[in-house]
Amino acid sequence: MKFLKTKVMTTLILCLVPLSAHAGGLYLYELGTPDVGLAAAGYAARAQDASTAFTNPAGMTRLKETQVLFGAQPMYLHVKFDSSAETTTSGKNGDANGWIPAGGLFMVTPLTPDLSFGFSVAGNFGLGLDYGDDWVGRYYLKEVLLQGVVLAPALAYRINDQVSIGASFNATYGTLMEKIAVNNVALLNPDYPDGELKLEDNVWGFSGTFGVLYEPQPGTRFGATYLSKTKLDFEPKTKFKGLRPLLAAALDSKGLLDAKLKLPFEAPQAVMLSAFHQLNDRLAIMGNLGWQDWSQFGKLDVTVAAEDTTSLTVDRQYKDTWHAALGAQYQWSEPLLLSGGIAYDSEMVDEKDLTPDLPSGAMWRFGVGGQFAWSEALTLNCAYELNWMGDLSMDINRGPLAGRVVGEYESMAIHNIALGLNWIF
Repeated sequence: MKFLKTKVMTTLILCLVPLSAHAGGLYLYELGTPDVGLAAAGYAARAQDASTAFTNPAGMTRLKETQVLFGAQPMYLHVKFDSSAETTTSGKNGDANGWIPAGGLFMVTPLTPDLSFGFSVAGNFGLGLDYGDDWVGRYYLKEVLLQGVVLAPALAYRINDQVSIGASFNATYGTLMEKIAVNNVALLNPDYPDGELKLEDNVWGFSGTFGVLYEPQPGTRFGATYLSKTKLDFEPKTKFKGLRPLLAAALDSKGLLDAKLKLPFEAPQAVMLSAFHQLNDRLAIMGNLGWQDWSQFGKLDVTVAAEDTTSLTVDRQYKDTWHAALGAQYQWSEPLLLSGGIAYDSEMVDEKDLTPDLPSGAMWRFGVGGQFAWSEALTLNCAYELNWMGDLSMDINRGPLAGRVVGEYESMAIHNIALGLNWIF
């Protein structure tokens, strides 16, 4: 019995570790803005509309009138897992395909010729996966939702004709929900149904964005931003249901039946360097180089606080990621501006360390879009972007209770559709 209690406790804690590392795995450049049609190229240097309040606050000094941009962006996730014969658990293949809402609201208003104020509301990270109750990896994860909504007031100041600086204070409201199947270890009755562990919590976290915009000549801009890390200290309580009596007693004896978990999540610090150059009256080119500190994010400390206090530090083997993008805008006609771009983000985890809470690899982004000037005051935006990760292999084994899950995520992709409206008044 002592061995069973220890094994149950250890396995459950290990199953909880992936939670803190979910975070959508990547910051979202896609916020329903024209950046979607550029694959985010020129992200910190474009500064053509109110979304610069979020992407680089320093760019707000370029806007001479009050602007408001609203962007809606449904995202479709293609996440399908096909298990192989090496998988030791029974169940179906994993199908977590589905739609997720995204977007943002951005406002910029000049206070003086050199000082501007902005405000943004955006969901810049997050993801939701629902594999179902009976897939082969249910003892690692059934369903997860982790989303962050950012409220960000910002200020920008033009130092001279060439240099502007800006900063925003980011208050992030994080929402967490996760469900994991619990193996009831019914040796005498193998058909005994699974139990379930559910975790839920909502917390606030805070960070800052600091930006510089340099314009050596009209039509040429260089932008740089630094985003500090955001810490979200989730402390959900364990909510079990459907446990067989022997397992419930084992968990209760270890203080896990009604325990508070300390699951700190950190969205890492990031740096973005961008350039924009207007080649002629019709054509502009732009690009990015970026870095995100995911290697620190992968070092997690999970604490179970109850009658017994047990802590576990695990390194998820995450790596820093690098980003590069190139894009262009073409003025097709007086009201119509076309855009296109391509970007690459390196993988944050090797395939040998892949887990079902974050099936993520190196990503290619391909974006196309257009902006139509309905009037001098109103511009409509429409864009599409494909985030392509391709085939990813997974082989995970955390002992007999969770089992070994082996297989492949086929044609992993995210489809982003952006619809936006920019109003000048």
